[in-house]
Amino acid sequence: MRPSTQIGTEAPVTIEIGGMPIALRTDNVEFRKMLATRYAGFLKTEDPTASAHPKFEFDIDLSDPPASVSPDDDVQVKLQGGQWLLQRGDFQAQWDTNAGRGQIRQSCNPYAIDSVLRIVHSLILARQGGFLVHAASAVRGGRAYLFAGVSGAGKTTISRLAPPDAKLLTDEISYVRSEGDQYWACGTPFAGELARVGENQTAPLSVLFLLEKGTENRTEPVAVGDAVRLLMRNILFFAEDSELVRHVFRSACEFVERVPVRRLIFVPDERVWEIIPSSSLEKV
Repeated sequence: MRPSTQIGTEAPVTIEIGGMPIALRTDNVEFRKMLATRYAGFLKTEDPTASAHPKFEFDIDLSDPPASVSPDDDVQVKLQGGQWLLQRGDFQAQWDTNAGRGQIRQSCNPYAIDSVLRIVHSLILARQGGFLVHAASAVRGGRAYLFAGVSGAGKTTISRLAPPDAKLLTDEISYVRSEGDQYWACGTPFAGELARVGENQTAPLSVLFLLEKGTENRTEPVAVGDAVRLLMRNILFFAEDSELVRHVFRSACEFVERVPVRRLIFVPDERVWEIIPSSSLEKV
């Protein structure tokens, strides 16, 4: 086992995704450099004169997870004694949402902290009417478009074919935030096959496209029930918590009521983007 890295007094690395800053504290210089590189564009500059501080902060202990955690363990997320317990083969974490504090014990690799951040944001969004979803997303003409689908559906392809006037928010995991009657798509640093960090931008959501490869480029409407089912299939949610599951299901239903959902059948070439409006005045 590697020696544990003790948490020092260094200023935390604060990563702001979807308008939610989360501070990560470690005195391991190399790990801090890795965080700064991996989440470049999503780092929040610490201003000692500012009154607002990150709502949540985690101390990171860079050591192997305890012997009770197997390297092959799948993700487990449970609420126990008022704290969230997050665990996988390469990390173990505790998070007290009321205190705004947590601890992460993980091996020194970027995939562990990536997973912790995804889980934490999924839990935050669940109570706010939003969610993380397996979808590429892009901004064009001031509006955001989601392209959802399971692995192989075409998220990477549609992202790679995006024209210069489209700003890619992500090619893998989209961040959907609810504000009043409006939904917003936010850029994320969670890259897929393109290995390209998304633009740190936010835009009102216009359409959710459900991807399907075909022999022509066209869109078609999706029945409400099917839209909810297929959206739920692609939402990232890890917690074994019935209350939050109900929140997520309700969020999916409300989303489908307010945001058009269409099936996008497409041929994998750049002409597919002729269907995507380049102006907020155009209709799909």
